[in-house]
Amino acid sequence: MSWRFLTVRPLSINAGSRNLRAGEKLRPMDDIADELGASPVWFPHELDLPGDRVSFIHLQEGDYERASFLDARIITPMSTIQSLHWPRIEAAISAAQLRERCGFIFHIGHVGSTLLSRLVGAHPGAFSVREPLVLRTLAQVPGAEPRLEGCLKLLSRTFEPRQLAVIKATSFVSELAADLVSRAAAPKAVMVSVSPESYFATILGGPNSRQEARTLAPSRLKRLHRRIGQPAWQLASLSEGEILGLSWACEMSALAQATEAAAGRALRVDFDQFLGSPTSVLAAVLRHFDLDGSSNAAAAILAGPDMRRYSKAPEHAYDAQLRRDVLNQARAIHGVEIGRGLAWLDRAAAQFAAIRDAVRLAG
Repeated sequence: MSWRFLTVRPLSINAGSRNLRAGEKLRPMDDIADELGASPVWFPHELDLPGDRVSFIHLQEGDYERASFLDARIITPMSTIQSLHWPRIEAAISAAQLRERCGFIFHIGHVGSTLLSRLVGAHPGAFSVREPLVLRTLAQVPGAEPRLEGCLKLLSRTFEPRQLAVIKATSFVSELAADLVSRAAAPKAVMVSVSPESYFATILGGPNSRQEARTLAPSRLKRLHRRIGQPAWQLASLSEGEILGLSWACEMSALAQATEAAAGRALRVDFDQFLGSPTSVLAAVLRHFDLDGSSNAAAAILAGPDMRRYSKAPEHAYDAQLRRDVLNQARAIHGVEIGRGLAWLDRAAAQFAAIRDAVRLAG
């Protein structure tokens, strides 16, 4: 299920109203600020721009490892939440001399990026941070840019000094990807995608993903129109397959733009190719992030449980064969719409350079 269909419970903006564990005393706000520079135990969950404050959630290392999404779904009745105004946060960042030191995983959605993030996070030199809500705010809300540097410094904290924080963004945060990879810290990024045909079959293979695609279509069309510089299409005139074509073009053109901005610091990963050669592709990803990317290191990670379970809900079994079965069934049932989507994409690429660049990046 997508996070976009969940009800978000508003966080407390009052330190005294947060939930307390049994026997726990309310922590003074100065203590929280002092601890920000020590480790990621206080995770910057929600950026409140009008109030100029951030809500932090207390997370242990295991909480990060289990979380598929660092959004409203990590909040439980036992969550410890503390809100701090930005000047206090800024002072703590400065006092601790925090710096931007992170890598990124960008993707087009439903292409195995959560699995890749879990595999990278299994490396002792990496600390995976999956879909932080603050990055969505920074990508979507006008006027958020002044808080970007501080938020990235907070997201760069790790539990071990040798670790690199590898941030897996939500798909539409790719609108911000070109700016993120262009920063002075020169972060490296991995761009995860699949071919248009594989993407269409993936989305058409499940009712939730089809509904999500319909829900996101207006915003994706707006983003794509902005990228090509003109309003070229009307949603009402497009079939389901054609809507998937514009969805792929929207997300993939954002990755193409970011890849160009990264100037050699971006590595493209085709998820289908990864499934065909997981050891070599994972090793390449690890090396890209300046981690031990030997075949032995990659094979040891792949021998763990992640390749045999659904990465967004690890309690469910899932593997490459089941994925192939789902995609082949979708191809058999929805072949006409897949064809319409591919034809739409061919026409759009012939007309607009940004979409041609996206198709070229996909190979």
